[in-house]
Amino acid sequence: MGTLNDVQAWVEDTLPGLLAKYDVPGAAWAVLKDGDVVDGAAGLLNKGTGVEATADSLFQIGSITKLWTATLVMQLVDEGLVDLDETVRTYLPDFRVRDESAAASITVRMLLTHTAGFEGDIFTDTGVGDDCVEKYLGVLHDVPQLFPPGERFSYNNAGYCVLGRLVEVLREKSYDDCLREHLFAPLGLTHAAAGPYEAIMFRAAMGHVELEPGAGYQPAPVWSFARSNAPAGSQLSMRPRDLLAFAQMHLRDGQAADGTPVLAPGTAARMQAKAVELPYLGVMGTSWGLGFERFDTADGDIVGHDGSTIGQNAFLRMVPEAGLAVALLTNGGDVLSLYHDLYDHVLGELSDATLPPMPVPPAEPRQIDASRYLGTYSAEVFDLNVTQDDDGRIWIETVPKGLFEELGEQPERKELVPYRDDSLIPAEAERGMHLPHAFLGDDGQGRALYLHIGRAVRRADS
Repeated sequence: MGTLNDVQAWVEDTLPGLLAKYDVPGAAWAVLKDGDVVDGAAGLLNKGTGVEATADSLFQIGSITKLWTATLVMQLVDEGLVDLDETVRTYLPDFRVRDESAAASITVRMLLTHTAGFEGDIFTDTGVGDDCVEKYLGVLHDVPQLFPPGERFSYNNAGYCVLGRLVEVLREKSYDDCLREHLFAPLGLTHAAAGPYEAIMFRAAMGHVELEPGAGYQPAPVWSFARSNAPAGSQLSMRPRDLLAFAQMHLRDGQAADGTPVLAPGTAARMQAKAVELPYLGVMGTSWGLGFERFDTADGDIVGHDGSTIGQNAFLRMVPEAGLAVALLTNGGDVLSLYHDLYDHVLGELSDATLPPMPVPPAEPRQIDASRYLGTYSAEVFDLNVTQDDDGRIWIETVPKGLFEELGEQPERKELVPYRDDSLIPAEAERGMHLPHAFLGDDGQGRALYLHIGRAVRRADS
Protein backbone atom coordinates (compact mmCIF):
# COMPACT_ATOMS: atom_id res chain seq x y z
CA MET A 1 0.00 0.00 0.00
CA GLY A 2 1.00 3.61 -0.48
CA THR A 3 1.46 6.33 2.10
CA LEU A 4 -0.26 9.64 2.69
CA ASN A 5 2.76 11.41 1.24
CA ASP A 6 2.50 9.27 -1.90
CA VAL A 7 -1.18 10.16 -2.22
CA GLN A 8 -0.53 13.86 -1.68
CA ALA A 9 2.16 13.89 -4.37
CA TRP A 10 -0.09 12.04 -6.82
CA VAL A 11 -3.11 14.31 -6.28
CA GLU A 12 -1.05 17.49 -6.53
CA ASP A 13 0.50 16.26 -9.76
CA THR A 14 -2.70 14.85 -11.29
CA LEU A 15 -5.54 17.13 -10.18
CA PRO A 16 -4.89 20.12 -12.48
CA GLY A 17 -5.04 17.84 -15.51
CA LEU A 18 -8.24 16.20 -14.27
CA LEU A 19 -9.87 19.62 -13.79
CA ALA A 20 -9.05 20.51 -17.38
CA LYS A 21 -10.21 17.13 -18.68
CA TYR A 22 -13.59 17.34 -16.95
CA ASP A 23 -14.15 21.10 -17.24
CA VAL A 24 -14.20 21.58 -13.46
CA PRO A 25 -13.30 25.19 -12.52
CA GLY A 26 -11.84 24.34 -9.13
CA ALA A 27 -11.61 21.70 -6.42
CA ALA A 28 -10.27 21.24 -2.92
CA TRP A 29 -9.55 17.90 -1.29
CA ALA A 30 -8.33 16.25 1.89
CA VAL A 31 -7.40 12.72 2.94
CA LEU A 32 -7.42 11.38 6.50
CA LYS A 33 -5.57 8.19 7.40
CA ASP A 34 -5.22 6.98 10.99
CA GLY A 35 -5.47 10.52 12.35
CA ASP A 36 -3.13 12.24 9.89
CA VAL A 37 -4.43 14.61 7.21
CA VAL A 38 -3.08 15.94 3.92
CA ASP A 39 -4.96 18.42 1.76
CA GLY A 40 -4.72 20.72 -1.22
CA ALA A 41 -6.58 22.48 -4.03
CA ALA A 42 -6.32 23.47 -7.68
CA GLY A 43 -8.15 25.64 -10.19
CA LEU A 44 -10.36 28.66 -9.66
CA LEU A 45 -12.97 29.44 -7.04
CA ASN A 46 -14.76 31.80 -9.41
CA LYS A 47 -14.20 32.11 -13.16
CA GLY A 48 -15.69 35.59 -12.97
CA THR A 49 -13.05 36.91 -10.57
CA GLY A 50 -10.12 34.60 -11.27
CA VAL A 51 -9.55 33.91 -7.56
CA GLU A 52 -7.59 30.67 -7.14
CA ALA A 53 -8.66 27.76 -4.94
CA THR A 54 -6.53 26.95 -1.90
CA ALA A 55 -6.67 24.26 0.77
CA ASP A 56 -8.28 26.83 3.10
CA SER A 57 -11.05 27.73 0.63
CA LEU A 58 -14.66 27.13 1.62
CA PHE A 59 -17.00 25.15 -0.63
CA GLN A 60 -20.61 24.27 0.03
CA ILE A 61 -21.01 20.67 1.20
CA GLY A 62 -24.69 20.44 0.19
CA SER A 63 -26.49 17.36 1.44
CA ILE A 64 -23.48 16.14 3.40
CA THR A 65 -25.06 18.58 5.86
CA LYS A 66 -27.64 15.85 6.51
CA LEU A 67 -24.93 13.93 8.38
CA TRP A 68 -24.45 16.97 10.60
CA THR A 69 -28.20 17.24 11.19
CA ALA A 70 -28.40 13.52 11.95
CA THR A 71 -25.52 13.92 14.41
CA LEU A 72 -27.34 16.78 16.17
CA VAL A 73 -30.39 14.51 16.49
CA MET A 74 -28.33 11.61 17.82
CA GLN A 75 -26.79 13.87 20.45
CA LEU A 76 -30.34 14.42 21.68
CA VAL A 77 -30.86 10.64 21.65
CA ASP A 78 -27.67 10.22 23.68
CA GLU A 79 -29.02 12.69 26.23
CA GLY A 80 -32.35 10.86 26.53
CA LEU A 81 -34.29 13.75 24.99
CA VAL A 82 -35.34 11.90 21.83
CA ASP A 83 -36.53 8.36 21.16
CA LEU A 84 -36.06 7.42 17.50
CA ASP A 85 -39.21 5.30 17.47
CA GLU A 86 -41.49 7.98 18.90
CA THR A 87 -43.57 9.92 16.41
CA VAL A 88 -42.36 13.27 15.16
CA ARG A 89 -45.46 14.82 16.74
CA THR A 90 -44.17 13.79 20.17
CA TYR A 91 -41.66 16.62 19.77
CA LEU A 92 -43.32 18.76 17.08
CA PRO A 93 -47.10 18.73 17.70
CA ASP A 94 -47.65 21.06 14.73
CA PHE A 95 -46.07 18.68 12.19
CA ARG A 96 -48.51 18.02 9.37
CA VAL A 97 -48.58 16.69 5.83
CA ARG A 98 -51.67 16.26 3.65
CA ASP A 99 -52.28 12.71 4.86
CA GLU A 100 -53.27 13.08 8.51
CA SER A 101 -52.87 9.40 9.38
CA ALA A 102 -49.35 9.41 7.93
CA ALA A 103 -48.39 12.58 9.77
CA ALA A 104 -49.53 11.02 13.04
CA SER A 105 -47.45 7.86 12.53
CA ILE A 106 -44.15 9.11 11.03
CA THR A 107 -41.29 8.53 13.46
CA VAL A 108 -37.96 10.27 13.94
CA ARG A 109 -36.20 7.14 12.67
CA MET A 110 -38.18 7.30 9.42
CA LEU A 111 -36.99 10.84 8.81
CA LEU A 112 -33.37 9.82 9.43
CA THR A 113 -33.62 6.86 7.04
CA HIS A 114 -35.62 8.64 4.28
CA THR A 115 -38.59 6.29 4.70
CA ALA A 116 -41.24 8.79 5.87
CA GLY A 117 -42.92 8.64 2.45
CA PHE A 118 -44.01 12.23 1.81
CA GLU A 119 -42.88 14.45 -1.08
CA GLY A 120 -39.36 15.55 -0.22
CA ASP A 121 -38.20 18.16 -2.73
CA ILE A 122 -39.81 21.21 -1.15
CA PHE A 123 -37.51 24.24 -1.44
CA THR A 124 -39.87 27.05 -0.40
CA ASP A 125 -38.07 30.19 0.77
CA THR A 126 -39.43 31.29 4.14
CA GLY A 127 -37.04 34.19 4.66
CA VAL A 128 -33.61 34.68 6.16
CA GLY A 129 -34.57 35.10 9.82
CA ASP A 130 -33.86 32.64 12.61
CA ASP A 131 -37.52 31.56 12.36
CA CYS A 132 -37.20 30.33 8.75
CA VAL A 133 -37.06 26.62 9.64
CA GLU A 134 -40.02 27.03 11.98
CA LYS A 135 -41.99 28.70 9.17
CA TYR A 136 -40.95 25.93 6.78
CA LEU A 137 -42.91 23.41 8.83
CA GLY A 138 -46.10 25.24 7.84
CA VAL A 139 -45.24 24.82 4.15
CA LEU A 140 -45.57 21.03 4.49
CA HIS A 141 -49.26 20.96 5.48
CA ASP A 142 -50.41 20.23 1.93
CA VAL A 143 -47.49 18.01 0.84
CA PRO A 144 -48.72 14.69 -0.59
CA GLN A 145 -47.90 11.28 0.85
CA LEU A 146 -46.26 9.11 -1.84
CA PHE A 147 -46.41 5.79 0.03
CA PRO A 148 -47.19 4.53 3.57
CA PRO A 149 -44.63 5.59 6.20
CA GLY A 150 -41.81 3.07 6.49
CA GLU A 151 -42.61 1.20 3.26
CA ARG A 152 -39.54 2.13 1.18
CA PHE A 153 -36.59 4.49 0.79
CA SER A 154 -37.12 7.80 -1.02
CA TYR A 155 -34.57 10.57 -0.56
CA ASN A 156 -36.29 13.35 1.38
CA ASN A 157 -34.84 16.84 1.78
CA ALA A 158 -37.95 18.11 3.55
CA GLY A 159 -37.68 15.37 6.17
CA TYR A 160 -34.28 16.66 7.22
CA CYS A 161 -35.66 20.18 7.53
CA VAL A 162 -38.21 18.72 9.96
CA LEU A 163 -35.33 17.13 11.89
CA GLY A 164 -33.62 20.52 11.97
CA ARG A 165 -36.73 22.02 13.53
CA LEU A 166 -36.84 19.21 16.09
CA VAL A 167 -33.28 20.12 17.10
CA GLU A 168 -34.22 23.81 17.34
CA VAL A 169 -37.21 23.13 19.60
CA LEU A 170 -35.37 20.83 22.00
CA ARG A 171 -32.24 23.02 22.12
CA GLU A 172 -34.26 26.28 22.22
CA LYS A 173 -31.94 27.94 19.68
CA SER A 174 -31.66 28.30 15.91
CA TYR A 175 -30.34 25.47 13.76
CA ASP A 176 -27.26 27.51 12.86
CA ASP A 177 -26.50 28.13 16.53
CA CYS A 178 -26.89 24.41 17.22
CA LEU A 179 -24.30 23.69 14.52
CA ARG A 180 -21.88 26.20 15.98
CA GLU A 181 -22.26 25.23 19.63
CA HIS A 182 -22.72 21.46 19.41
CA LEU A 183 -20.48 20.59 16.45
CA PHE A 184 -18.21 23.42 15.27
CA ALA A 185 -16.99 24.20 18.81
CA PRO A 186 -16.29 20.67 20.16
CA LEU A 187 -14.66 19.70 16.84
CA GLY A 188 -12.45 22.80 16.94
CA LEU A 189 -13.43 23.91 13.45
CA THR A 190 -11.88 27.14 12.19
CA HIS A 191 -13.11 27.30 8.59
CA ALA A 192 -16.79 26.36 8.71
CA ALA A 193 -19.69 28.69 7.91
CA ALA A 194 -23.36 28.05 8.61
CA GLY A 195 -24.45 30.60 6.00
CA PRO A 196 -23.33 33.23 3.47
CA TYR A 197 -22.74 35.96 6.04
CA GLU A 198 -20.00 33.84 7.61
CA ALA A 199 -18.70 32.31 4.38
CA ILE A 200 -17.93 35.76 2.96
CA MET A 201 -15.28 36.18 5.67
CA PHE A 202 -13.26 33.42 4.02
CA ARG A 203 -12.03 32.53 0.55
CA ALA A 204 -15.34 31.08 -0.69
CA ALA A 205 -16.13 29.18 -3.88
CA MET A 206 -18.84 30.14 -6.36
CA GLY A 207 -20.86 27.46 -8.11
CA HIS A 208 -20.72 27.20 -11.90
CA VAL A 209 -23.54 26.04 -14.18
CA GLU A 210 -24.31 25.82 -17.87
CA LEU A 211 -26.58 28.84 -18.35
CA GLU A 212 -27.10 27.91 -22.01
CA PRO A 213 -26.53 24.53 -23.70
CA GLY A 214 -22.99 24.33 -25.07
CA ALA A 215 -21.91 27.65 -23.54
CA GLY A 216 -19.68 26.04 -20.93
CA TYR A 217 -19.73 26.44 -17.17
CA GLN A 218 -20.15 30.00 -15.90
CA PRO A 219 -20.68 31.48 -12.41
CA ALA A 220 -24.19 30.65 -11.19
CA PRO A 221 -26.76 33.44 -10.90
CA VAL A 222 -27.14 32.88 -7.13
CA TRP A 223 -24.86 31.50 -4.42
CA SER A 224 -27.15 29.17 -2.48
CA PHE A 225 -30.59 27.73 -1.94
CA ALA A 226 -32.91 29.21 0.70
CA ARG A 227 -31.92 29.24 4.37
CA SER A 228 -35.16 27.37 5.21
CA ASN A 229 -33.51 24.24 3.78
CA ALA A 230 -30.32 24.63 5.82
CA PRO A 231 -30.76 21.37 7.79
CA ALA A 232 -31.01 19.49 4.47
CA GLY A 233 -27.93 21.16 2.98
CA SER A 234 -28.66 24.54 1.41
CA GLN A 235 -25.87 26.68 2.89
CA LEU A 236 -23.27 24.96 5.09
CA SER A 237 -19.76 25.46 3.72
CA MET A 238 -16.25 24.62 4.90
CA ARG A 239 -12.81 23.53 3.77
CA PRO A 240 -12.14 19.80 3.23
CA ARG A 241 -9.89 19.56 6.29
CA ASP A 242 -12.74 20.66 8.56
CA LEU A 243 -15.14 18.22 6.93
CA LEU A 244 -12.64 15.48 7.76
CA ALA A 245 -12.51 16.62 11.39
CA PHE A 246 -16.20 15.70 11.47
CA ALA A 247 -15.50 12.39 9.70
CA GLN A 248 -12.68 11.60 12.11
CA MET A 249 -15.04 12.03 15.04
CA HIS A 250 -17.31 9.39 13.49
CA LEU A 251 -14.33 7.09 12.96
CA ARG A 252 -13.18 7.61 16.58
CA ASP A 253 -16.45 6.40 18.15
CA GLY A 254 -17.77 9.90 18.69
CA GLN A 255 -14.62 11.58 19.99
CA ALA A 256 -13.05 14.69 18.46
CA ALA A 257 -9.33 14.61 17.67
CA ASP A 258 -8.49 16.08 21.10
CA GLY A 259 -10.67 13.55 22.92
CA THR A 260 -13.71 15.79 23.39
CA PRO A 261 -16.83 13.59 23.41
CA VAL A 262 -19.32 14.61 20.69
CA LEU A 263 -21.40 11.41 20.60
CA ALA A 264 -21.84 8.68 23.19
CA PRO A 265 -19.81 5.47 22.69
CA GLY A 266 -21.47 3.26 20.09
CA THR A 267 -23.66 5.99 18.59
CA ALA A 268 -21.44 6.62 15.56
CA ALA A 269 -21.49 2.91 14.73
CA ARG A 270 -25.31 2.89 15.02
CA MET A 271 -25.47 5.75 12.55
CA GLN A 272 -23.26 3.94 10.04
CA ALA A 273 -24.99 0.55 10.32
CA LYS A 274 -27.39 -0.63 7.61
CA ALA A 275 -30.97 0.42 8.32
CA VAL A 276 -32.76 0.29 4.95
CA GLU A 277 -32.06 -1.26 1.54
CA LEU A 278 -32.20 0.74 -1.71
CA PRO A 279 -33.29 -0.37 -5.15
CA TYR A 280 -30.31 -0.63 -7.48
CA LEU A 281 -29.57 2.95 -8.55
CA GLY A 282 -25.96 2.54 -9.67
CA VAL A 283 -24.52 5.89 -8.69
CA MET A 284 -26.07 5.91 -5.21
CA GLY A 285 -25.37 3.65 -2.27
CA THR A 286 -26.80 0.19 -1.80
CA SER A 287 -28.26 0.91 1.64
CA TRP A 288 -28.71 3.72 4.16
CA GLY A 289 -28.04 4.13 7.85
CA LEU A 290 -29.18 6.81 10.30
CA GLY A 291 -28.06 9.58 7.95
CA PHE A 292 -25.15 7.76 6.29
CA GLU A 293 -25.19 6.53 2.71
CA ARG A 294 -23.65 3.06 2.51
CA PHE A 295 -21.83 1.18 -0.23
CA ASP A 296 -21.89 -2.50 0.68
CA THR A 297 -19.07 -4.06 -1.35
CA ALA A 298 -17.29 -7.39 -1.39
CA ASP A 299 -14.16 -5.60 -0.13
CA GLY A 300 -15.89 -4.04 2.87
CA ASP A 301 -18.22 -1.19 3.71
CA ILE A 302 -17.76 2.35 2.47
CA VAL A 303 -19.93 5.01 4.12
CA GLY A 304 -20.41 8.71 3.50
CA HIS A 305 -22.66 11.12 1.64
CA ASP A 306 -22.74 13.37 -1.41
CA GLY A 307 -23.87 16.96 -1.70
CA SER A 308 -25.16 19.05 -4.57
CA THR A 309 -26.17 22.72 -4.49
CA ILE A 310 -26.24 25.38 -7.21
CA GLY A 311 -23.15 24.48 -9.23
CA GLN A 312 -21.27 22.98 -6.28
CA ASN A 313 -20.80 19.26 -5.55
CA ALA A 314 -19.22 17.54 -2.58
CA PHE A 315 -18.17 13.95 -1.85
CA LEU A 316 -17.32 12.33 1.49
CA ARG A 317 -16.27 8.68 1.76
CA MET A 318 -15.12 6.80 4.85
CA VAL A 319 -13.66 3.31 5.10
CA PRO A 320 -14.05 2.64 8.84
CA GLU A 321 -11.97 -0.55 8.88
CA ALA A 322 -9.03 1.31 7.35
CA GLY A 323 -9.31 4.51 9.42
CA LEU A 324 -9.63 6.34 6.11
CA ALA A 325 -11.74 9.30 4.99
CA VAL A 326 -11.58 11.33 1.78
CA ALA A 327 -13.29 14.65 0.99
CA LEU A 328 -13.60 16.30 -2.42
CA LEU A 329 -15.32 19.67 -2.88
CA THR A 330 -15.95 21.09 -6.36
CA ASN A 331 -17.67 23.97 -8.13
CA GLY A 332 -18.93 22.79 -11.53
CA GLY A 333 -18.25 20.53 -14.51
CA ASP A 334 -18.23 16.74 -14.86
CA VAL A 335 -17.61 16.21 -11.17
CA LEU A 336 -18.69 12.57 -11.05
CA SER A 337 -15.90 11.51 -13.42
CA LEU A 338 -13.41 13.56 -11.39
CA TYR A 339 -14.66 11.92 -8.20
CA HIS A 340 -14.23 8.42 -9.60
CA ASP A 341 -10.74 9.03 -10.95
CA LEU A 342 -9.58 10.55 -7.67
CA TYR A 343 -11.25 8.13 -5.28
CA ASP A 344 -10.37 5.01 -7.25
CA HIS A 345 -6.69 5.88 -6.83
CA VAL A 346 -6.79 7.08 -3.22
CA LEU A 347 -8.88 4.17 -1.91
CA GLY A 348 -6.70 1.73 -3.82
CA GLU A 349 -3.52 3.20 -2.32
CA LEU A 350 -4.70 3.40 1.29
CA SER A 351 -7.22 0.57 1.75
CA ASP A 352 -8.56 -2.68 0.33
CA ALA A 353 -11.87 -0.98 -0.52
CA THR A 354 -12.91 -0.19 -4.07
CA LEU A 355 -15.76 1.92 -5.36
CA PRO A 356 -18.56 -0.02 -7.07
CA PRO A 357 -18.26 0.24 -10.86
CA MET A 358 -20.38 2.85 -12.57
CA PRO A 359 -23.42 1.47 -14.41
CA VAL A 360 -23.29 1.55 -18.21
CA PRO A 361 -25.92 0.68 -20.82
CA PRO A 362 -25.64 -2.61 -22.71
CA ALA A 363 -23.63 -2.47 -25.93
CA GLU A 364 -26.57 -3.86 -27.91
CA PRO A 365 -29.82 -2.94 -26.15
CA ARG A 366 -32.77 -5.20 -26.80
CA GLN A 367 -36.22 -3.89 -27.69
CA ILE A 368 -39.05 -4.36 -25.22
CA ASP A 369 -42.70 -3.51 -24.77
CA ALA A 370 -42.40 -0.58 -22.35
CA SER A 371 -46.12 -0.19 -21.66
CA ARG A 372 -45.60 -0.88 -17.93
CA TYR A 373 -43.35 2.17 -17.71
CA LEU A 374 -45.12 4.68 -19.95
CA GLY A 375 -46.80 7.75 -18.50
CA THR A 376 -46.09 10.86 -16.45
CA TYR A 377 -44.47 10.76 -13.03
CA SER A 378 -44.83 14.01 -11.13
CA ALA A 379 -42.85 15.66 -8.33
CA GLU A 380 -42.80 19.15 -6.85
CA VAL A 381 -39.90 20.35 -9.02
CA PHE A 382 -40.29 18.33 -12.23
CA ASP A 383 -42.47 16.05 -14.32
CA LEU A 384 -41.00 12.94 -15.97
CA ASN A 385 -42.78 11.86 -19.16
CA VAL A 386 -41.92 8.35 -20.42
CA THR A 387 -42.94 7.47 -23.99
CA GLN A 388 -42.19 4.85 -26.64
CA ASP A 389 -42.08 5.74 -30.34
CA ASP A 390 -43.14 3.69 -33.37
CA ASP A 391 -39.60 2.31 -33.72
CA GLY A 392 -39.73 0.91 -30.20
CA ARG A 393 -37.31 3.44 -28.71
CA ILE A 394 -38.06 4.63 -25.19
CA TRP A 395 -37.75 8.30 -24.26
CA ILE A 396 -37.96 10.31 -21.06
CA GLU A 397 -38.56 14.04 -20.99
CA THR A 398 -37.80 16.00 -17.82
CA VAL A 399 -39.93 19.14 -17.52
CA PRO A 400 -38.75 21.48 -14.71
CA LYS A 401 -41.33 23.04 -12.40
CA GLY A 402 -41.28 25.32 -9.38
CA LEU A 403 -37.81 26.22 -8.15
CA PHE A 404 -36.04 24.30 -10.92
CA GLU A 405 -37.93 26.29 -13.54
CA GLU A 406 -37.18 29.53 -11.69
CA LEU A 407 -33.47 28.68 -11.75
CA GLY A 408 -33.62 28.50 -15.53
CA GLU A 409 -33.40 24.73 -16.02
CA GLN A 410 -34.64 23.66 -19.44
CA PRO A 411 -36.66 20.60 -20.48
CA GLU A 412 -34.43 17.65 -21.43
CA ARG A 413 -35.23 14.61 -23.54
CA LYS A 414 -33.09 11.48 -23.55
CA GLU A 415 -33.34 7.90 -24.69
CA LEU A 416 -33.64 5.06 -22.19
CA VAL A 417 -32.74 1.44 -22.93
CA PRO A 418 -33.48 -1.79 -21.01
CA TYR A 419 -31.02 -2.45 -18.20
CA ARG A 420 -31.95 -4.77 -15.34
CA ASP A 421 -35.30 -6.24 -14.32
CA ASP A 422 -37.78 -3.38 -14.16
CA SER A 423 -35.17 -0.71 -14.78
CA LEU A 424 -34.04 1.38 -17.73
CA ILE A 425 -30.83 3.35 -18.20
CA PRO A 426 -29.93 6.41 -20.31
CA ALA A 427 -28.24 5.51 -23.60
CA GLU A 428 -25.96 8.56 -23.29
CA ALA A 429 -24.06 9.75 -20.22
CA GLU A 430 -25.10 12.94 -18.50
CA ARG A 431 -22.48 14.71 -16.35
CA GLY A 432 -20.37 11.58 -16.50
CA MET A 433 -23.02 9.10 -15.38
CA HIS A 434 -25.75 6.78 -16.57
CA LEU A 435 -28.37 6.89 -13.77
CA PRO A 436 -30.55 3.75 -13.69
CA HIS A 437 -34.30 4.43 -13.58
CA ALA A 438 -36.05 1.81 -11.44
CA PHE A 439 -39.80 1.23 -11.90
CA LEU A 440 -41.51 -0.04 -8.76
CA GLY A 441 -44.93 -1.11 -7.59
CA ASP A 442 -48.18 -1.57 -9.51
CA ASP A 443 -51.01 0.92 -9.97
CA GLY A 444 -53.63 -1.84 -10.33
CA GLN A 445 -53.58 -1.66 -14.12
CA GLY A 446 -50.23 -3.38 -14.66
CA ARG A 447 -48.30 -0.10 -14.77
CA ALA A 448 -45.44 0.94 -12.49
CA LEU A 449 -46.58 3.13 -9.62
CA TYR A 450 -43.20 4.79 -9.02
CA LEU A 451 -40.21 5.85 -11.05
CA HIS A 452 -37.31 5.72 -8.58
CA ILE A 453 -34.23 7.88 -9.28
CA GLY A 454 -33.10 8.23 -5.68
CA ARG A 455 -36.45 9.63 -4.73
CA ALA A 456 -39.65 7.76 -5.61
CA VAL A 457 -41.65 9.83 -8.11
CA ARG A 458 -45.29 8.75 -8.19
CA ARG A 459 -47.34 8.18 -11.35
CA ALA A 460 -49.42 11.32 -11.88
CA ASP A 461 -52.72 9.64 -12.72
CA SER A 462 -52.61 6.95 -10.02
